[in-house]
Amino acid sequence: MATDVYIYDAVRTARAKAKPNGGLHHIAPADQMAYLYHALEQRTGIVPAIINDVILGCVTQIGDQGGNIARTSVLVAGWPNSIPGMTVNRFCTSGLDATIIAAGKIIAGVDRVAVAGGIEAMSRVPVLSDKGAYYQDPDISKRSRFVPLGIAADLVATQNNITRDQIDAYALQSQQRAAYAEKTGHFRKSIIPVPNQAGDGYFSTDENIRPTITKEQLSSLPPAFANLGANGLDKFALTATDTKGPMHHIHTAGNSPAMADGASAVLLAAPNVCGELKPRAKIRSMANLSADPVTMLTGGIIAAEQALTRAGLSMSTVDLVEFNEAFGATVIKFITDTKCPLDKLNVNGGAIALGHAMGSTGTTLIGMAVDELERRDKETALIAISGGAGVGTALVIERL
Repeated sequence: MATDVYIYDAVRTARAKAKPNGGLHHIAPADQMAYLYHALEQRTGIVPAIINDVILGCVTQIGDQGGNIARTSVLVAGWPNSIPGMTVNRFCTSGLDATIIAAGKIIAGVDRVAVAGGIEAMSRVPVLSDKGAYYQDPDISKRSRFVPLGIAADLVATQNNITRDQIDAYALQSQQRAAYAEKTGHFRKSIIPVPNQAGDGYFSTDENIRPTITKEQLSSLPPAFANLGANGLDKFALTATDTKGPMHHIHTAGNSPAMADGASAVLLAAPNVCGELKPRAKIRSMANLSADPVTMLTGGIIAAEQALTRAGLSMSTVDLVEFNEAFGATVIKFITDTKCPLDKLNVNGGAIALGHAMGSTGTTLIGMAVDELERRDKETALIAISGGAGVGTALVIERL
């Protein structure tokens, strides 16, 4: 890249259950972001007046998350009126894409300092509640080849002969790694405590983790998408991709990503604009690609490969990998296609255990990667996400 883009800090809320009794349900999305903006101020000493833009990923932009929540949250936080704010929707990759857009503006010289991040309060604004034509209008859905995410995940399993045992075993590993990471404090550096619902303390622990779940419990869960597929979606997905059936419905509530509430933010800047503040990492490469919209959840795999190539790295030379756990079969395919070793992949668990707050996930994973590179004294990390309609986004960061 012509100009280096530095990551000075990364913060997030703990991820909460996407339910009315979840740990973030009582806090408006704009206020969740405001807590993070103030945390960046306090942790880095950055003066908000030098921030040129705030760019946020948010998938379901309606209700509490409508009306350009990036700009709204800047105003709610009391930051300068000069910060315009922009909200981005590229499905589950939105937080990573907010980062790429912010970085691109810095590279182009449009901005010098920016905050990129994401927000998804799924307990307050449920997935698909924006009623987009992509999934609501039968004609548009047919012509754009829409299928629900769960059907796409089972299709990936069917196409690649991935078994229920494989994805249950991976899901168990994700839970165990997340539980260990939480217990040993691996997440504490980035999580910003926010007032709890009772008003007598703070919410600061990822609450989707199931530390005591067993292999037997996972294997006992029923397929989550078989009934949906029986209504014609299986036939459509198999026919549209010329895949021999029957569909292998192997995804359950236990090996699929948990819906979550969450917010996250990273502070980005060009060289020599933040005084004596030392950057923690820099962006080494970025990539956007898309896959077949029916298979859908493989876009992040091809984007990851392109980002590694652009960084002059390979799967054998990159130190850590955060590949969003968009259903168990997607991760198994990623491992198979890229030959990614398990000992560098999602080492602190992923969305199956921690939850997937859609627009926030990208910048959450950046923060997790920076923290873990520092903890292990390693240099490079790949972050990649697959999203709806086949989109995929990835970037490589280098610790400084």
